[in-house]
Amino acid sequence: MVLSPDQAVRYDVRNGVAVLTIDFPPVNALGAPMREGMMLRLEQAREDEGVDAIVLVGANDRFIAGADIREFGKEKVGPSLESIQEALETSVKPVVAAIDGHALGGGLETALAAPFRVAASRAKLGLPEINLGLLPGGGGTQRLTRLIGPEGALDLILSGRHIAAVEALRLGIVDEVTDGDVTEAAIAFARAKAAKGGPWPIILERTDKVTGTDPKIFEDVRAKNAGKWKGMVAPFEIVNCIEAACHLGPVEGLEFERAAFWRCSDAPSREAQVHLFFSERAAAKVDGTKGVAAKPIRSVGIVGAGTMGSGIAMAIANSGIEVTLLDSAKGALDAGMERIAKNYATSVARGSRTQDAADKALALIETTPDYAALANADLVIEAVFEDMGIKHEVFRRLDAVCKPGAVLASNTSALDIDEIASATGRPQDVIGLHFFSPANVMKLLEVVRGDHASPETVVTAMAFAKRIGKQPVLAGNCFGFIGNRILHRYGEEADLLLMEGATPWQIDGVLKEFGFPMGIYLMRDMAGLDVSYRVRRNKAATGALNLSADTYNPIADRICENGDHGQKTGEGYYAYVGRNASPRPQVEAMLAEISREKGIERKAISDEEVLWRILAAIVNEGAKIVEEGIAQRASDIDVAYAHGYGFPKYRGGPMFWAAQQGLDTVLTKIMEYQARYPDRWQPSDLLADRAATGKGWEG
Repeated sequence: MVLSPDQAVRYDVRNGVAVLTIDFPPVNALGAPMREGMMLRLEQAREDEGVDAIVLVGANDRFIAGADIREFGKEKVGPSLESIQEALETSVKPVVAAIDGHALGGGLETALAAPFRVAASRAKLGLPEINLGLLPGGGGTQRLTRLIGPEGALDLILSGRHIAAVEALRLGIVDEVTDGDVTEAAIAFARAKAAKGGPWPIILERTDKVTGTDPKIFEDVRAKNAGKWKGMVAPFEIVNCIEAACHLGPVEGLEFERAAFWRCSDAPSREAQVHLFFSERAAAKVDGTKGVAAKPIRSVGIVGAGTMGSGIAMAIANSGIEVTLLDSAKGALDAGMERIAKNYATSVARGSRTQDAADKALALIETTPDYAALANADLVIEAVFEDMGIKHEVFRRLDAVCKPGAVLASNTSALDIDEIASATGRPQDVIGLHFFSPANVMKLLEVVRGDHASPETVVTAMAFAKRIGKQPVLAGNCFGFIGNRILHRYGEEADLLLMEGATPWQIDGVLKEFGFPMGIYLMRDMAGLDVSYRVRRNKAATGALNLSADTYNPIADRICENGDHGQKTGEGYYAYVGRNASPRPQVEAMLAEISREKGIERKAISDEEVLWRILAAIVNEGAKIVEEGIAQRASDIDVAYAHGYGFPKYRGGPMFWAAQQGLDTVLTKIMEYQARYPDRWQPSDLLADRAATGKGWEG
């Protein structure tokens, strides 16, 4: 149904206050009928002699969600957002924006043009445009900076986060917060302002928060984030716009912002970031579970107080959920809590968390050596050593003490979830929750569905991931799931490149130039080479790994057998002075010896071949994972690799990158490698099919 302007914004007068109710389903977006209706009603209120003040409010407990996606890519008709904002700022009668639900993007920018803002305590506010590779182009960078100062504006706009009304009040974004009816509170506020008399504040004309701003603030932000923002346009333009708000006049500042917005819109990185934005939302959905409700999670138990277990405890406590941290060794419990307290203290010292928030989170974490203490937990997460025997013992004990219906989860990074579940009499309640280290920081959470997990268990795990601020990606049950299975494949290809003539620093340099924060071998050194060495020894002992195979590169084994375990021992693939890495000639000599032993003639390998062989290995394995149903969709792999494995977000993820190159181009490369290395390159059937259609992964 197409709404007329007078339907999209309703008009009502209550005690001398004109209430302009935005009723433009489904989310009160800034569509043409709503914009026309707003201008109509503002003019009506201006001329109404019985009106002393104006309140803007959204119907159905929501304010303005932002731009209308139905207008994306189309020519705008009707009044502009800027004309509405000008009408709000020049109104002779005080205007109060009554914010409930969400005021995001253009919604918050509209509210910032009103002289006053009253918010419901449950409301969320934010300028999340950076997530789409854009900046707030409706005056957001200019008004917010002048209202709360550059530091607050930098934090809010660069993070894209949604903040609660109480934080908005503390920052000075809203003037009042109410637990009651926000419309009534706004009417009372408006009447009081009208009785007191004007003039009404205009944020664009404020200078008190920006006068004398030290330019070093902006220099420091750019320098600190230069690596993180590589390849992106929006973050740098946001900093430029906030800096401009500190020294340009209102008109010039808005013009500066408008030009910066179009530079962001035209940037190649924007399409990739838009892809990731919508892919993240798709990844959180579980196909075939419509109508399945998640179980409530009020308390969580964690078995294992090591680095991973304590990090998981922090991630959960940060979201306000009670945590019981269990470890049979008191020393491990004490060390775990000491680690947690130290991490919180560091966050407070950096200013990323208040002392009050840290204290509240710490208070939610209890410790115990007794499994009986987990009897009433809604969810228990095992975070012990990657050994099936140890995991079986933990799950047998959990099966004996946990209440019926409790979700039992393993933090395994690669082991068989069904095999873990077999230790219980309730395999339908067992799921994998693969956190990434550090668990209190990393956003990705692989939810691993075994063959016996019930739809309710899967939906509960996905909802829990979102609740604790993680990005869930659903994976099927196979070795390494999504992320580590792909990592194993392209790590293997990199090791083969080493035997053919490449060096660790060449491969790492190529990947870093592409946009990864670090390369494969530096990452291995940081993780510690001894852990993976033990895993390989165990696999070799069971026959799962052939150490004498022509395609097996023993370089990591020889480094470890030399007593070098990476950064923690000062030498690994690289030599270290502190955290500064430099190439080791000894490693190059080892590689030359290995090549001779394998009968491989070493030769120079171009950076282009290094990049294509590694990326093609990632894409081909990703396509096989989708083909096998291990991942629900190709874009889920993009989400996993962007949030858990350092794939540059401005490139949209490996599957998006492949589509941008042309799937036929990627397939041609893989066919070339298959001709050279038939034993290890087999093109995915899905990739071949999609390349033939020319319609991309979903075509």
